[in-house]
Amino acid sequence: MIHDETRRKLREMNLEELIQYVDIHLPDSQTLVLSFEERFQLMVDYLYQEKYNHKITRLLKASRLRLPKAELNDIHFLDRGIDKQTIVELGTCQFMDARMNIVFHGFTGSGKTYLACALGKQSCKRQYRTRYIRIPDLLMEFDEATLVPKGPQKLLKKYAAYSLLILDEWLLEEMADDEQHFLFELIERRHDLSSTIFCTQFRTEDWHRRLGGGVHADAIMDRIIHNAVFIETGSLNMREFFSARKY
Repeated sequence: MIHDETRRKLREMNLEELIQYVDIHLPDSQTLVLSFEERFQLMVDYLYQEKYNHKITRLLKASRLRLPKAELNDIHFLDRGIDKQTIVELGTCQFMDARMNIVFHGFTGSGKTYLACALGKQSCKRQYRTRYIRIPDLLMEFDEATLVPKGPQKLLKKYAAYSLLILDEWLLEEMADDEQHFLFELIERRHDLSSTIFCTQFRTEDWHRRLGGGVHADAIMDRIIHNAVFIETGSLNMREFFSARKY
């Protein structure tokens, strides 16, 4: 058994998992036949896995994914026109190393959010700080931040820091000039430094008009589309499809 003082020191070093390992495995007679090096390796492997699991749990919780149960393996590809190999490659998160963006385009119910959240979950599993947010909610945060000294700057710093940012309902509603400027600053700060996923109902030829048609529209589009993977989510309504399968 571990002495109480030793337990206290381990907890002070944030090594509660090590205490758990010893409590579970020390009474196990099968481990007694192992060498010290073998037992030490098992202990380190257990500690590493537990620390990793806890970190992933924290990252997933902080990501606020709209669909936290979304998984790449559960994506339905048949009759959607989505290239499975492309999604599998994106699931490796190598696009994040290249600081590339992803644009999921399709009508309501075509599965844009699910695809984005599945990739967001992969990002968390690879220990990247990830965040999902709807554009209407982000702009609401911006409006509230304008009431606080240096609020918009703090908000920009917060969302610019994520390795992967998922912006859902992109261009769903028209924006005021100050909101366009805020989005430009956010995208500018993330440009060539991190990756962003956009989920939208609108094709890129409609973006400029919905962004106000001015210099901010030009600048925002320039920083998004020239280093992005565009994926059409197809004509199949996934909500109706999965609802029908239940019956």
